[in-house]
Amino acid sequence: MLVAPLNWGLGHATRCIPIINALLKANYEPVLASDGDALLLLQKEFPLLKSVELPPYNIAYPKNGKNLTFKLLLQLPHIISVIKKERKTVSQLIDKENIAGIISDNRFGVYSKKVPSVYMTHQLNVLSGKTTFITSKIHKQFIKKFDECWMPDFKENPNFSGAIGHLKNHRFNLKYLGILSRFQPKQREIKYDLLLLLSGPEPQRTLLEIKLLKELKHFKGEILMVRGVLNNTSEIKVPSNFNILNYLLANELEDAINQSNVVIARSGYSTIMDLAALGKKAFFIPTPGQFEQEYLAKGLQENSVAPYAKQDEFTAAKLPDLTNFSGFSKVVSTVDLELFKLFEGK
Repeated sequence: MLVAPLNWGLGHATRCIPIINALLKANYEPVLASDGDALLLLQKEFPLLKSVELPPYNIAYPKNGKNLTFKLLLQLPHIISVIKKERKTVSQLIDKENIAGIISDNRFGVYSKKVPSVYMTHQLNVLSGKTTFITSKIHKQFIKKFDECWMPDFKENPNFSGAIGHLKNHRFNLKYLGILSRFQPKQREIKYDLLLLLSGPEPQRTLLEIKLLKELKHFKGEILMVRGVLNNTSEIKVPSNFNILNYLLANELEDAINQSNVVIARSGYSTIMDLAALGKKAFFIPTPGQFEQEYLAKGLQENSVAPYAKQDEFTAAKLPDLTNFSGFSKVVSTVDLELFKLFEGK
């Protein structure tokens, strides 16, 4: 079974972890396929599973986050060429590795008519400002090439994705999975007042790191910063109240979150699902230029779950706002093994 997450931050790869574990439980043999940090993450989590490298998209992210949609459209010819390479690679893998089915997390070219193919996404509507209609229409055209579309959310209210993950009309086989998280809530002694989870594409990950180190250097309390880098050995100067780690495996990060009072993180969908599974309090800083993260953060703030601030507006003085918010209520994450019946014959 080919499992192929997009390499855009680590969220696509992390939410594939419960899918991979469920496949193993159902006696499938997952083959991991991605590139860059997403592939590295899965290799670290599942060192005994076979893995293959897919052609990288190498999408350039603007430093200030502005005009992201326009800059992505400029890279469209390159993206299309990568999709063609993906299709060729996947066709070869199906024969070479005896692949019985495909689960693609937002990789447009990872599907085949030879075997059942699933596309997993939380963005049925792709928010991009004034061009939302165009980007959403293009995305739906790609989704229709797959046998099923899996949406990691609840179909009815309350849900987490809102308008992003719910359509009035669609022409594809859509299944709602509930939330997908690799974590389980556990009773742990609180060690950290703040846990800073850095993630997302560069250079924004580094810019947030610099911002938090500056703003929280006088914070009176214990801080753990997980930088979210897998192959970065560079050392950084940190204030005395900071504990710094480059990366944590899933079980280690689960412990760190359970041992923390408050989590400061991007409002990426996978992060939201993880914090919901653990019932934590959070403060969100959306990635600049990512309309989807801004939409999700605004929704959580309006529902009095968690506050947020734009990256250039965040200061330590905003943290007391947390007292006015409930935090997440614990939500159980499970994968229904009935989903995999699709792969039993085509």
